[in-house]
Amino acid sequence: MDVVCNLGALDDNSIQAILNSWEGFTTCTESLLAGNGDLSVSSEFVSNVHTLCKHGLDSLVREHFLVSLEDAFEKNGASKFWLRFESYRQMHSHADDNEVEDTLREALEEISLEKRYQEKCLLILVHGLQSYKDYDDDSERIHLVNNYQLNVSSVLMASLPRHFPEILQCCFKKWLEELSTLLTEEMDADDMEEEMDVDHQSNPVERAGEMDIDITNKSEKTHKLVRNIGKVVRDLRGLGFTSMAEDAYASAIFSLLKSKVHDFAGDEFRISVLQSVKGWIQAVPLQFLRALLAFLGESVRYSSPSSSLKSPLASHPSSCYPGIETPSEGLVRWQLRLEYFAYETLQDLRIAKLFEIIVDYPESSPAIEDLKQCLEYTGQHSKLVDSFVSALRYRLLTAGASTNDILHQYVSTIKALRTMDPAGIFLESVGEPISDYLRGRKDTIKCIVTMLTDGSGGNSNAPGSSGESLLEELNRDEEEQEDAGADEEINTDDRQAWINTQRWEPDPVEADPSKGSNSGSNSRRKVDILGMIVSIIGSKDQLVNEYRVMLAEKLLNKSGYDIEAEIRTLELLKLHFGEGSLQKCEIMLNDLIDSKRTNSNIKATVNQPSQPNEEATVPLDVIDATIISSNFWPPIQV
Repeated sequence: MDVVCNLGALDDNSIQAILNSWEGFTTCTESLLAGNGDLSVSSEFVSNVHTLCKHGLDSLVREHFLVSLEDAFEKNGASKFWLRFESYRQMHSHADDNEVEDTLREALEEISLEKRYQEKCLLILVHGLQSYKDYDDDSERIHLVNNYQLNVSSVLMASLPRHFPEILQCCFKKWLEELSTLLTEEMDADDMEEEMDVDHQSNPVERAGEMDIDITNKSEKTHKLVRNIGKVVRDLRGLGFTSMAEDAYASAIFSLLKSKVHDFAGDEFRISVLQSVKGWIQAVPLQFLRALLAFLGESVRYSSPSSSLKSPLASHPSSCYPGIETPSEGLVRWQLRLEYFAYETLQDLRIAKLFEIIVDYPESSPAIEDLKQCLEYTGQHSKLVDSFVSALRYRLLTAGASTNDILHQYVSTIKALRTMDPAGIFLESVGEPISDYLRGRKDTIKCIVTMLTDGSGGNSNAPGSSGESLLEELNRDEEEQEDAGADEEINTDDRQAWINTQRWEPDPVEADPSKGSNSGSNSRRKVDILGMIVSIIGSKDQLVNEYRVMLAEKLLNKSGYDIEAEIRTLELLKLHFGEGSLQKCEIMLNDLIDSKRTNSNIKATVNQPSQPNEEATVPLDVIDATIISSNFWPPIQV
């Protein structure tokens, strides 16, 4: 127990002894903490500490020494340290200057050296206090070291220049770019060696995994660079800049990752890039972070009882880190952060180019699949809807776009988004502005009918046009009619209804509540392309009437009686709209069939050799007649 000093109970000799010891203590303290440092006074210093402690002045000793350490650190350490960066206030003008990196390393080495010396001095005080008590109590050392570390951090943060974090970010960015280049070159060299080594029989996937995650097999140049980065991080941590250091190299890693995602993705939509991005994350950032965490001594294993991290990687850690049985908890956290950032960055790139991707659909299916996986990971579907609707209004729903082009893009949009949204939840928001705009155009019905009948949508040069897509949809509808009866039985089966109830899940928050699964609507359970196109018109009667007029014009303008394509189209339309509404169209086609038979019979009958005394007449084999049932045909303009 500490003895409390009572000056009133001391005699003159004791007071003089205290004064002499205090003077000796302060003098030794000054000698220890002077610019050059003098550890030879340690014995005298400890002796004075003992005397002062004997009279209950140990708390005063601690306070005075810590204050002296703080003043000395501010004078010999902090002021000199910040002075080194005074010339880099305008960091953008030194962005490509290697001198900044050298200055940072040298300044950190100098101030860390000063700090380590002061820590030695502090341990001398700890020794003096512990030796007086005659027992080794580590709490004394911990208490003083923690107070000293707090003082160091306070001194540095109080005079922190505003441009210093920018300096750190710039340096880490350059180091990581250099490391990425080195690792990429070494991986390319390893790939070439493996291709040349015909006798190498090991599993290529395993070799890639070991290469990607184990930095110990890299060149000395790579090792040196990682060690230098590790030393900088360690020194920054020692000065109390732990968060600032992590923010700096994290910012550099994310900046480099964002650049790589842009390089992988670019404007190429016909190949998937997600796996390449994830492979690069394993090969470069995680490899660097594993080496850095090991250098800093953070090797807490994933299976450690103290680990409270719950991660999707928990059940199969080794599958994500080839060559490592149990990755550290810090490495797992970093992978989760990096992968989420990669998913979000690629997602934003694909959303920004979604209009072009859909124009290129279905060749751009790999980009759609990447976007689907990104959205499943991030859950930011509303961002897609808002961005794409804005692009549609600005680039498609304009007076300069033809109705055929808008319809073609609409069908491609439905097919592409159906891949990401099979239930059609987000199609409601995306399709609504297109439908509203098309309803305001006078030729919309005619263009839709042309797509149904011609299969080219008025643009026969367009590959994979929307007309073909609609006829394909009609074919699928025809096949699905065979299972209609079975579906009805299932819907009325109580047991199946109970199973469906148990499997029910609520719609996302972005969904329209009035069209939700609770309302009994089946529109989200099956995206019907033809149904969505027809819904633009609003009534199937309008579409059927327009189809009847166009069919009449086409039939009357034919030079022959070949109507197989029209019959096929009519049969498909009957599957979707019912036979009753298309009965008049069927009669019109029958009129052509009857006309063909009548013309053939007449020509066969009159095709007899003429008598010599008969007058010359116009041969009937060059005349064709079409006999129509006028009550079922639309009004014909002659």
